[in-house]
Amino acid sequence: MLCAQRGYTCVITMAEPFSLERRKLMRFLGAKVIITPKSGKGIGMVKKAQELAEAHGWFLARQFEAPANAQFHYETTGHEILNDFKGHRLDYFVQGYGTGGTYGGAGRALREKRPDVKIVLAEPADAALVGSGIKTERRQDGSAASSHPAFKPHPIQGWTPDFVAKVAEEAVETVGYDDHITIPGAGAIQMAHALAKNEGIFTGISGGASIYAAVEMAKRVPEGSVLLAVIADTGERYLSTPLFSSVAIDMDEEEMVISKSTPSYQLG
Repeated sequence: MLCAQRGYTCVITMAEPFSLERRKLMRFLGAKVIITPKSGKGIGMVKKAQELAEAHGWFLARQFEAPANAQFHYETTGHEILNDFKGHRLDYFVQGYGTGGTYGGAGRALREKRPDVKIVLAEPADAALVGSGIKTERRQDGSAASSHPAFKPHPIQGWTPDFVAKVAEEAVETVGYDDHITIPGAGAIQMAHALAKNEGIFTGISGGASIYAAVEMAKRVPEGSVLLAVIADTGERYLSTPLFSSVAIDMDEEEMVISKSTPSYQLG
Protein backbone atom coordinates (compact mmCIF):
# COMPACT_ATOMS: atom_id res chain seq x y z
CA MET A 1 0.00 0.00 0.00
CA LEU A 2 2.83 2.38 0.83
CA CYS A 3 4.56 1.64 -2.48
CA ALA A 4 1.31 2.31 -4.34
CA GLN A 5 0.91 5.65 -2.54
CA ARG A 6 4.52 6.69 -3.17
CA GLY A 7 4.76 5.42 -6.74
CA TYR A 8 7.40 2.77 -6.00
CA THR A 9 7.64 -0.56 -7.79
CA CYS A 10 7.16 -3.31 -5.20
CA VAL A 11 8.45 -6.85 -5.72
CA ILE A 12 7.42 -9.53 -3.22
CA THR A 13 8.99 -12.99 -3.03
CA MET A 14 6.61 -15.58 -1.63
CA ALA A 15 7.02 -19.31 -1.06
CA GLU A 16 4.69 -21.54 -3.06
CA PRO A 17 2.69 -22.90 -0.06
CA PHE A 18 1.43 -19.46 1.01
CA SER A 19 -2.27 -18.91 0.33
CA LEU A 20 -3.43 -17.81 -3.12
CA GLU A 21 -5.26 -14.89 -1.51
CA ARG A 22 -1.93 -13.40 -0.45
CA ARG A 23 -0.70 -13.42 -4.05
CA LYS A 24 -3.90 -11.85 -5.35
CA LEU A 25 -4.00 -9.16 -2.66
CA MET A 26 -0.42 -8.12 -3.37
CA ARG A 27 -1.01 -8.07 -7.12
CA PHE A 28 -4.28 -6.18 -6.65
CA LEU A 29 -2.26 -3.47 -4.90
CA GLY A 30 0.15 -3.33 -7.83
CA ALA A 31 2.99 -5.49 -6.54
CA LYS A 32 4.93 -8.03 -8.59
CA VAL A 33 4.84 -11.40 -6.79
CA ILE A 34 7.67 -13.84 -7.43
CA ILE A 35 6.80 -17.38 -6.33
CA THR A 36 9.60 -19.61 -5.04
CA PRO A 37 9.40 -23.44 -4.98
CA LYS A 38 7.90 -25.26 -2.01
CA SER A 39 11.11 -27.27 -1.68
CA GLY A 40 13.04 -24.08 -0.88
CA LYS A 41 10.84 -23.34 2.16
CA GLY A 42 11.02 -19.90 3.75
CA ILE A 43 14.78 -19.65 3.35
CA GLY A 44 14.28 -19.92 -0.42
CA MET A 45 12.03 -16.87 -0.67
CA VAL A 46 14.45 -14.86 1.48
CA LYS A 47 17.47 -15.82 -0.63
CA LYS A 48 15.54 -15.05 -3.82
CA ALA A 49 14.74 -11.57 -2.48
CA GLN A 50 18.41 -11.05 -1.65
CA GLU A 51 19.48 -12.18 -5.13
CA LEU A 52 16.98 -9.89 -6.85
CA ALA A 53 17.97 -6.89 -4.74
CA GLU A 54 21.68 -7.45 -5.40
CA ALA A 55 21.19 -8.07 -9.12
CA HIS A 56 18.99 -5.02 -9.75
CA GLY A 57 20.23 -2.59 -7.11
CA TRP A 58 16.88 -2.62 -5.31
CA PHE A 59 16.16 -1.71 -1.70
CA LEU A 60 15.59 -4.82 0.46
CA ALA A 61 13.28 -4.33 3.45
CA ARG A 62 14.99 -7.11 5.48
CA GLN A 63 12.05 -7.51 7.85
CA PHE A 64 13.64 -10.61 9.37
CA GLU A 65 16.78 -8.70 10.45
CA ALA A 66 15.89 -5.00 10.67
CA PRO A 67 15.78 -3.61 14.25
CA ALA A 68 13.06 -1.20 13.07
CA ASN A 69 10.67 -4.17 12.99
CA ALA A 70 10.69 -4.73 16.75
CA GLN A 71 11.06 -1.00 17.44
CA PHE A 72 7.82 -0.32 15.57
CA HIS A 73 5.95 -2.84 17.72
CA TYR A 74 7.58 -1.43 20.84
CA GLU A 75 6.24 2.03 20.01
CA THR A 76 2.80 0.88 18.79
CA THR A 77 1.63 -2.59 19.83
CA GLY A 78 3.55 -2.53 23.10
CA HIS A 79 2.25 0.84 24.18
CA GLU A 80 -1.27 -0.01 23.03
CA ILE A 81 -1.18 -2.99 25.41
CA LEU A 82 0.19 -0.85 28.23
CA ASN A 83 -2.54 1.75 27.69
CA ASP A 84 -5.31 -0.85 27.47
CA PHE A 85 -4.21 -2.53 30.70
CA LYS A 86 -3.36 0.62 32.63
CA GLY A 87 -4.79 0.10 36.10
CA HIS A 88 -5.85 -3.44 35.20
CA ARG A 89 -4.39 -6.82 36.00
CA LEU A 90 -2.34 -8.66 33.37
CA ASP A 91 -0.47 -11.83 34.27
CA TYR A 92 0.59 -13.51 31.01
CA PHE A 93 1.42 -12.38 27.48
CA VAL A 94 1.18 -15.37 25.12
CA GLN A 95 2.85 -14.78 21.75
CA GLY A 96 4.07 -16.72 18.74
CA TYR A 97 6.53 -15.33 16.20
CA GLY A 98 7.19 -15.03 12.50
CA THR A 99 9.79 -12.30 12.15
CA GLY A 100 9.68 -11.78 15.92
CA GLY A 101 8.71 -8.12 15.69
CA THR A 102 5.60 -8.30 17.86
CA TYR A 103 7.25 -10.62 20.37
CA GLY A 104 10.39 -8.48 20.61
CA GLY A 105 8.75 -5.05 20.58
CA ALA A 106 5.67 -5.65 22.72
CA GLY A 107 7.68 -7.95 24.96
CA ARG A 108 10.29 -5.25 25.60
CA ALA A 109 7.60 -2.71 26.46
CA LEU A 110 6.10 -5.12 28.98
CA ARG A 111 9.48 -5.97 30.51
CA GLU A 112 10.17 -2.26 31.03
CA LYS A 113 6.77 -1.12 32.32
CA ARG A 114 5.09 -4.28 33.56
CA PRO A 115 7.91 -6.60 34.66
CA ASP A 116 5.45 -8.71 36.65
CA VAL A 117 3.85 -9.95 33.41
CA LYS A 118 5.13 -13.38 32.38
CA ILE A 119 5.88 -13.89 28.68
CA VAL A 120 4.94 -17.23 27.11
CA LEU A 121 6.56 -18.06 23.76
CA ALA A 122 4.42 -20.22 21.47
CA GLU A 123 5.69 -22.31 18.54
CA PRO A 124 4.15 -24.89 16.19
CA ALA A 125 4.57 -28.44 17.51
CA ASP A 126 6.30 -29.39 14.24
CA ALA A 127 8.61 -26.38 14.32
CA ALA A 128 9.68 -25.70 17.89
CA LEU A 129 12.93 -24.10 16.74
CA VAL A 130 13.61 -21.96 19.82
CA GLY A 131 12.50 -24.80 22.06
CA SER A 132 15.03 -27.11 20.40
CA GLY A 133 17.92 -25.05 21.75
CA ILE A 134 19.66 -25.20 18.34
CA LYS A 135 20.80 -21.85 16.95
CA THR A 136 20.04 -20.79 13.38
CA GLU A 137 23.15 -20.58 11.20
CA ARG A 138 23.66 -17.04 9.88
CA ARG A 139 25.43 -15.14 7.16
CA GLN A 140 27.52 -12.09 7.98
CA ASP A 141 24.53 -9.80 7.39
CA GLY A 142 22.51 -11.65 10.05
CA SER A 143 20.18 -13.44 7.64
CA ALA A 144 19.65 -17.18 7.98
CA ALA A 145 22.16 -19.29 6.07
CA SER A 146 20.14 -22.52 5.95
CA SER A 147 16.98 -24.23 7.12
CA HIS A 148 16.78 -25.10 10.80
CA PRO A 149 17.20 -28.84 11.51
CA ALA A 150 14.19 -28.88 13.88
CA PHE A 151 11.76 -27.55 11.26
CA LYS A 152 8.96 -29.59 9.77
CA PRO A 153 6.20 -28.12 7.57
CA HIS A 154 3.17 -26.86 9.49
CA PRO A 155 -0.10 -25.13 8.50
CA ILE A 156 0.26 -22.04 10.73
CA GLN A 157 1.13 -19.50 8.02
CA GLY A 158 2.81 -16.43 9.44
CA TRP A 159 4.36 -18.33 12.34
CA THR A 160 7.85 -19.83 12.52
CA PRO A 161 9.42 -20.16 9.09
CA ASP A 162 12.20 -22.74 8.68
CA PHE A 163 14.64 -20.48 10.53
CA VAL A 164 14.63 -18.20 13.56
CA ALA A 165 14.71 -14.64 12.26
CA LYS A 166 17.47 -12.41 13.62
CA VAL A 167 14.78 -10.14 15.11
CA ALA A 168 13.26 -13.12 16.93
CA GLU A 169 16.64 -14.40 18.09
CA GLU A 170 17.51 -11.01 19.55
CA ALA A 171 14.14 -10.97 21.33
CA VAL A 172 14.88 -14.36 22.87
CA GLU A 173 18.25 -13.06 24.07
CA THR A 174 17.09 -9.66 25.38
CA VAL A 175 13.40 -10.01 26.25
CA GLY A 176 13.47 -13.71 26.98
CA TYR A 177 10.45 -15.79 27.93
CA ASP A 178 9.14 -17.32 31.12
CA ASP A 179 7.35 -20.31 29.64
CA HIS A 180 7.12 -22.14 26.34
CA ILE A 181 4.22 -23.91 24.65
CA THR A 182 3.84 -25.82 21.38
CA ILE A 183 0.70 -25.73 19.24
CA PRO A 184 -0.53 -28.57 16.98
CA GLY A 185 -1.56 -27.37 13.53
CA ALA A 186 -4.90 -29.16 13.74
CA GLY A 187 -5.60 -27.48 17.07
CA ALA A 188 -4.95 -24.04 15.57
CA ILE A 189 -7.37 -24.75 12.72
CA GLN A 190 -10.04 -26.09 15.08
CA MET A 191 -9.69 -23.01 17.28
CA ALA A 192 -10.07 -20.68 14.28
CA HIS A 193 -13.32 -22.50 13.42
CA ALA A 194 -14.52 -22.23 17.02
CA LEU A 195 -13.75 -18.51 17.17
CA ALA A 196 -15.79 -17.92 14.01
CA LYS A 197 -18.80 -20.03 14.99
CA ASN A 198 -18.93 -19.28 18.72
CA GLU A 199 -17.49 -15.76 19.05
CA GLY A 200 -18.00 -14.17 15.63
CA ILE A 201 -14.23 -13.61 15.34
CA PHE A 202 -13.07 -14.27 11.77
CA THR A 203 -9.37 -15.00 11.96
CA GLY A 204 -6.84 -17.15 10.17
CA ILE A 205 -4.80 -20.12 11.31
CA SER A 206 -2.22 -18.05 13.19
CA GLY A 207 -5.02 -16.28 15.06
CA GLY A 208 -6.41 -19.67 15.98
CA ALA A 209 -2.95 -20.72 17.14
CA SER A 210 -2.64 -17.65 19.37
CA ILE A 211 -5.93 -18.31 21.14
CA TYR A 212 -5.26 -22.05 21.33
CA ALA A 213 -1.99 -21.25 23.11
CA ALA A 214 -3.73 -18.87 25.51
CA VAL A 215 -6.48 -21.38 26.30
CA GLU A 216 -3.96 -24.15 26.94
CA MET A 217 -1.91 -21.86 29.18
CA ALA A 218 -5.09 -20.87 31.06
CA LYS A 219 -5.43 -24.52 32.08
CA ARG A 220 -1.96 -24.45 33.67
CA VAL A 221 -1.86 -21.12 35.48
CA PRO A 222 -3.54 -20.10 38.76
CA GLU A 223 -7.30 -19.58 38.62
CA GLY A 224 -8.26 -15.97 38.00
CA SER A 225 -5.13 -15.17 35.98
CA VAL A 226 -5.47 -12.69 33.10
CA LEU A 227 -3.88 -13.73 29.80
CA LEU A 228 -3.35 -11.71 26.63
CA ALA A 229 -2.93 -13.12 23.12
CA VAL A 230 -2.78 -11.17 19.86
CA ILE A 231 -4.92 -12.04 16.83
CA ALA A 232 -2.92 -10.54 13.99
CA ASP A 233 -4.70 -11.77 10.87
CA THR A 234 -8.07 -12.15 9.16
CA GLY A 235 -9.64 -15.32 7.81
CA GLU A 236 -10.12 -13.84 4.34
CA ARG A 237 -6.49 -14.62 3.50
CA TYR A 238 -7.07 -18.34 4.03
CA LEU A 239 -9.96 -19.28 1.73
CA SER A 240 -7.70 -21.57 -0.34
CA THR A 241 -6.02 -23.23 2.66
CA PRO A 242 -6.92 -26.23 4.86
CA LEU A 243 -8.78 -23.81 7.14
CA PHE A 244 -11.67 -23.84 4.65
CA SER A 245 -11.35 -27.41 3.35
CA SER A 246 -14.39 -28.52 5.36
CA VAL A 247 -16.55 -25.55 4.33
CA ALA A 248 -18.98 -26.51 1.56
CA ILE A 249 -19.70 -24.42 -1.52
CA ASP A 250 -23.07 -25.98 -2.34
CA MET A 251 -26.05 -26.21 0.00
CA ASP A 252 -26.05 -29.12 2.42
CA GLU A 253 -29.10 -31.24 3.29
CA GLU A 254 -30.24 -28.93 6.09
CA GLU A 255 -29.94 -25.87 3.86
CA MET A 256 -31.94 -27.62 1.14
CA VAL A 257 -34.71 -28.33 3.66
CA ILE A 258 -34.75 -24.64 4.65
CA SER A 259 -34.88 -23.62 0.99
CA LYS A 260 -37.82 -25.92 0.29
CA SER A 261 -39.74 -24.65 3.32
CA THR A 262 -41.10 -21.86 1.09
CA PRO A 263 -42.26 -22.40 -2.50
CA SER A 264 -40.30 -19.89 -4.59
CA TYR A 265 -36.74 -19.48 -5.92
CA GLN A 266 -35.48 -23.00 -5.33
CA LEU A 267 -32.44 -24.47 -7.05
CA GLY A 268 -33.12 -27.60 -9.01
